[in-house]
Order: sequence, then C-alpha cells, then structure tokens
Amino acid sequence: MPDQLPNSQTPAPAGAAALSSGSSAKPLQFQQLQSCANTSARLGRVTTPHGSFDTPAFMPVGTQGTVKGILPDQLRAAGAQILLANTYHLMLRPGSAVIAQLGDLHRVMAWEGPILTDSGGFQVFSLADLNRITDSGVIFKSHIDGSMVTLDAAKSMAVQNELGADIIMAFDQCPSADAPPEMHRTAVDRTIRWAEECLQSHQRPREQALFGIVQGGTDAQLRAECAAKLVAMDFDGYAMGGLAVGEGFDAMQRVLAEGVGHLPSDKPRYLMGVGYPRDIAMAVASGIDMFDCVLPTRNGRNGHAFTAGGPVRLRNSVHQRETGPIEAGCDCYACRNYSRGALRHFFFAGEMLGPILVSVHNIRFYQRLMADIRRVIGDGQFETFLREDPRCRLGGGVPMAGEETIAAADTVDD
Repeated sequence: MPDQLPNSQTPAPAGAAALSSGSSAKPLQFQQLQSCANTSARLGRVTTPHGSFDTPAFMPVGTQGTVKGILPDQLRAAGAQILLANTYHLMLRPGSAVIAQLGDLHRVMAWEGPILTDSGGFQVFSLADLNRITDSGVIFKSHIDGSMVTLDAAKSMAVQNELGADIIMAFDQCPSADAPPEMHRTAVDRTIRWAEECLQSHQRPREQALFGIVQGGTDAQLRAECAAKLVAMDFDGYAMGGLAVGEGFDAMQRVLAEGVGHLPSDKPRYLMGVGYPRDIAMAVASGIDMFDCVLPTRNGRNGHAFTAGGPVRLRNSVHQRETGPIEAGCDCYACRNYSRGALRHFFFAGEMLGPILVSVHNIRFYQRLMADIRRVIGDGQFETFLREDPRCRLGGGVPMAGEETIAAADTVDD
C-alpha cells in the first residue's frame, strides 16, 4: 500500500553501526557534504543511534507519540526520516515512566528511525494555565486534569531520558515576540542557567544528543550573548528558539542572518516550529539544517492542501466535480489514487480518510521540497532554485491562487 521511498534513508542498523564504529563517544555525528557558494545553505547528514537523516530536514510532528492518522509506513513512503514528539504532552499522559516500560518512544511510535523530543518549555509557557515562573522552573496546571505540575531543567531531562529519543532539547523560556525587552533579558538568563542544569542532569549523554536553544527575541546583541554562552557549554547541536512567535518574516530573516553565524559550523542547527515553505527556504539560505511544524498535518486535517501554485481549500464547492488530483505531478498516495472531488466528499461526509489523505499529501509536499533543496545544493543550483521555484514564495499572510490564506497554528494538539 505505501509508496516507495523517493529519497535516501539509511536503515537504523546501518546508521547505528556507523555511529558506534566511529572514534567519538558522542551520540550524534554531523557531516557537512556540500555548501552553497553564495549563501550559507549546506547539505549534510546526521547520524544517530537509530539511523541517519539527510539535511536540510523537515520533521513531521507527532505531539503525543503519533503523527495524527498517519501510519509509520506512510511517513516513510512520504520521505520522512526523523520525527518529533512532545515532552510536555507525553509527561502528562501517559507519563515517561510508562513509555519507558513499554520499551521507549521508538517502540511506542513503531518508528525505527531517529526521533527528537522538545523540552516542554514552549508548551508550558505558551499554552498552560501558569501558576508561577521562577528562576528554578515553573509550576503549572495540567490541561488534562487540573493538577499542579512542576517542570524544571532536571525534570525535563529526566522525562526525556526516559522517553529515549535520539535528540533531546534543553529546557528554555520562550517569550512571545511582543514581550517587553526586560522579559527577553530574563528569559535569556534563565535559558542559560537551565542549559547548564540540563547538562548536569543529563543521564544518557552517550545515547541521546542534547541541543541547546538560543533565545533573545529580535535583539541581535542578546541573541549573540545567548549563543556565545551556549556554544561554550559544547552542546551536541543548537537550536534557534523564540521565532515564528509573531515577529514576522522580515524580522525572522534578519535574526537568522545575524544569528546563525554565532553557532558552530560542525554541528547541526535547528529552527524550531518553522514553518511555511518560504520560511524554510529562507532559513536554509541562512544555514539552518533542521525544521519542524504542525502545518502539514493540522492543515491537512482541515482540508487545506499545499501545492506549488498555492494552497487549495478542498471544502470549496469548486472542487465538487473536480476529477484531477490535489496537485498534478505529485507522486503521493492521495494524488495517485484520489480526485479533489472524492476528497471533498470525504470531508463533508465526516469520513476519516479525507483528513488522512490530505495530511499524507502535505507531508509529501514538504518532503519533496526538502529533497529538492538538498538536490539543488548538491548541484550548485540553490540560488536559482530560491529565486525561481514558486514554493519558495509560499508563506503565511500571502493569499495565493485565489485561495484563502492557510493559518499557522501552535502545537497544542498535533
């Protein structure tokens, strides 16, 4: 039933063997294979104990240990090589100890490849009903049963150690873009302090790579300070956090142009929670290697499909008798087997198949984009691609192809 894998993916045993045979005791290896002559874009490969993935890479989001409605075989067929799961949600339900008893997150997700878990910090600060934030951590009210829960750097590490992902994230504070400067200053101070505590608390440093997260809002000096202190701690990789939180495309571009250069070139760089194809293409040009976002699956469940010509809203009546696929030339299972008219019917009939198929298409759309980006970097054609490929202009707030704008969303329930 699933498509054949359209781009390279190293099986888990081969990736694990490559890692264990190396001289480094680190749980992650990053190899830069090629770079763009006139941008900071780079082609690479990350090897973990559960296999390798090619970069630039996009990680589908499986918040609660599953990418909603999508089988692992379908994810692999779409080209996904690494998945993301959410520490906050899994800590609350079913609990990291239960995940560990079930055989760790790879077993629960039936995913043999690499997995990344976030620290839980973003969800705590942006989504939970907060009680108190201090320099030590945060006490918040569970959205499940209303109980009070404490989360700090040590707890985040303990939970992620039990979950068993290949890449785990340091606990950080992520303010909104419009937060006052003093809040960003406080968030950076806490993020640095908690990063040190995460390193001290990390109990599986030879099995799980730990990434530090750079905060600082749109303040270039604050970002540089945060990056310098985190780089001095020698994390296995680094993330740019606190973006795609309302600052806008131009501000994000400026922050990346100014800030990515502060991160070491021999380690992977991850832009958290991004995003639209235009955001990804711009960030790749800035030197970013890894991305995640709920857009493909969340919008798929709501009948919004990504295409190179712009978003397609399948609930619109214009598609009722449309016999063509979501996107001509797309090789995903949905486009090879179903018409727009059939998909529209599934949505109005309340059938699960509609949201599943459009999510499969959207994931494949993103993975085709990443595969094409990797190809053109390797061919020395990335600048031309960035200038000419219409996908590099697909972004939030820009109506395209006569359709309504696809709205970005947070990661509350994906």
